[in-house]
Amino acid sequence: MMTQTSSPPPEELVKQWEREQERLRQQVVEDDTEDWQRSPGFCGLQRVGGVDLSFIKGDEVNACAQLVVLSYPSLEVLYEDSRMVTLTAPYVSGFLAFRETPFLLEALQRLRTGQPTLMPQIAALQKGGDSFPLTVASGKVLGKALRSCDKSSKPVYVSVGHKISLDTAVRLTHACCRYRVPEPIRQDANVGFKNQNMSPQPPPPPLPQADVRSREYLRIHFPAAAT
Repeated sequence: MMTQTSSPPPEELVKQWEREQERLRQQVVEDDTEDWQRSPGFCGLQRVGGVDLSFIKGDEVNACAQLVVLSYPSLEVLYEDSRMVTLTAPYVSGFLAFRETPFLLEALQRLRTGQPTLMPQIAALQKGGDSFPLTVASGKVLGKALRSCDKSSKPVYVSVGHKISLDTAVRLTHACCRYRVPEPIRQDANVGFKNQNMSPQPPPPPLPQADVRSREYLRIHFPAAAT
């Protein structure tokens, strides 16, 4: 299977990404825009989604793009989509979205076209390849550390989203956690691992849903290259 060695990206590409990143940053709405976001129990929220990419071990090009939609508040799987994809954009720290997001948006578009009634009202993305500051020089808070469950001392980091306040994002993340990682993301990995040619083996501690399902997909379809 094809792999990719890291090489410096073209300078003009990085500048293009910087311009686009700044354009998108100016459009971010950091306030609650839906009635359910203002409800203490998120009354009116019925569907939450999770998206994730999982790579084959030793392969920086081929990955499983995963979308999972769960009911809320029961967190039962309503929909799942697993696709093997080939990444063409280089990895650049701070610009992971330009490498991975197009495939995740395609998964959402397939859902919108095929089963629009199952579109999530909010989606969570596991962001493992980049780091981000919790505050900036101005003192503005961009993210918060959250102890998501009593059994885990390792925090999860919740960053600023779009059309949702940071405080609401933190509350919702906590409400979606049965384990350390929110269920919408945990389910994604479960689906991914499920689609390889070997029996799925239970993970040691529970992994994120979007993450667990995408890894399960790889384990079933690519048993020789476990992630």
